[in-house]
Amino acid sequence: MSAVTAEEDTQADGAYKMLVLVTMACACMLYALTLTIVNVALPQMQGAFSATTEEISWVVTLNVVATAVVTPLTGSLVAWVGQRRLLVICLSGFTLASLACAMATSLEAVLFFRILQGGFGAPVVPLSQAIVLQTWPKEEYGKANGYLGMSVVIGPAIGPSIGGWLAEEYNWRFVFLMIVPLSLLALAGVLRWIREGGKTTLPRFDYLGFLLFSVAIVALQLVLDRGEREDWLQSGTIVTLVIVMCAAFAMFVANSACVDRPFIRPTLLKNRNYVVGLFLVFVYGAVNFTPLVLLPQLLQAYRGYPDTLIGLVLAMRGVGMIAGFYAAAKMGKMDPRIGLVLGTLAIGTSGWMMSLYDLNMDFWALAWPSILQGIGCGLMWVPLSMVSFSTLERELLPDATSLFHLIRNMGTSLYVAASVFLLVRTSKIRYAEMVEGIGPFEERLKFPEVVGAGAVQWMDSLGLIAGEAWRQSALTGFTNCFWFYALTCFATLPVLVFVKIRKVA
Repeated sequence: MSAVTAEEDTQADGAYKMLVLVTMACACMLYALTLTIVNVALPQMQGAFSATTEEISWVVTLNVVATAVVTPLTGSLVAWVGQRRLLVICLSGFTLASLACAMATSLEAVLFFRILQGGFGAPVVPLSQAIVLQTWPKEEYGKANGYLGMSVVIGPAIGPSIGGWLAEEYNWRFVFLMIVPLSLLALAGVLRWIREGGKTTLPRFDYLGFLLFSVAIVALQLVLDRGEREDWLQSGTIVTLVIVMCAAFAMFVANSACVDRPFIRPTLLKNRNYVVGLFLVFVYGAVNFTPLVLLPQLLQAYRGYPDTLIGLVLAMRGVGMIAGFYAAAKMGKMDPRIGLVLGTLAIGTSGWMMSLYDLNMDFWALAWPSILQGIGCGLMWVPLSMVSFSTLERELLPDATSLFHLIRNMGTSLYVAASVFLLVRTSKIRYAEMVEGIGPFEERLKFPEVVGAGAVQWMDSLGLIAGEAWRQSALTGFTNCFWFYALTCFATLPVLVFVKIRKVA
């Protein structure tokens, strides 16, 4: 079928706008789903391939690295082939890579196809947002970003529960097979409804800048992923990666100052709202996905919740997101700073509520903070997108959205790494403080109100005491992470004064 250029019809009718939005939302949800759905299948894959824990973790790591490297390339790829053709290429490659992952017979094959899956899927989210912003008028950006953002964040929210059910009922291959028909559906929508646009005269591409940036991003991701396991700067490997990362980034900055069209355009950084938006989306990426990493571990390892109940807790977060995005869409014509403040306060309050957890919390004590966190994320995303892009010219949107989502991904990686480091380190410190007061000569342990009914039998009870001390110490680590989470949100509020409410005519 023939493609129609976007310039021929800039003011699309209502039906066409909604069809574009639904198509792009499906594509975004599809890719976002793959970020977390595979996590619950890792134990099965580890057994199937007789892999070590470190080896199987590369299934996640290499996909993230490929995504981080290719995401900033979106703007240049659009200029080369056009937005419609690029989406067709990306979704086709993503579908084939997902099918190949399901059919793989070795760990090496899975890792290779996961790299392809991340590389082909990386441009989908920023390109989808750029297409929606080009299709919808600026006065309706709030509504459009609300519906599109819902698909971006609900996918990772429901992914673990769906993946766990598929892996438990069938096997790990169905986690990847489920993606294939959804990908074909999104591809059919792109072929039918998305119009051509974005292709320009081929600019001189900054190959050196791309190479240096890719090296820096890969080194950073490896440091974050392997740092705690390798004991950070005590490891020669981590020190080498840090040196490579710093050197590559310094050369990237120097190269950007010396070329006419650098890989990341400095013109974007002259827009104050966009720079503030980059900072806020970094924080958003940090606070949006961190509970998905911490809560399952807390509930499964230290509370004994089954996978289905953990999935239900995470589903409560999805319910909150739907409510938040619906409210944000209704608030589209209001001052976006109102939504940003309300969303940030809601997320910070949910973090404070989670910092009050103990090992006896029931389902609703877990569900309410998750719902509130989902509402906050939904409220925050729409005005964040409006603040970031409403003062940018349309020709800058492909580059702007790719950098925007790269910063969001980096926020997730950095904050999760910092949270895991805080969890492990403070848990160890608290455990050391607790066990130094436990021994046969500790007078306090002779009182029944301290130890419960009966005396402590050291030969029989020592293991139980040590286990309980570790459970309580781990809980301290988790509550510290949630305090850090809440403080991060509240400390972001003063930045909102730099948002300037002005739109390009």
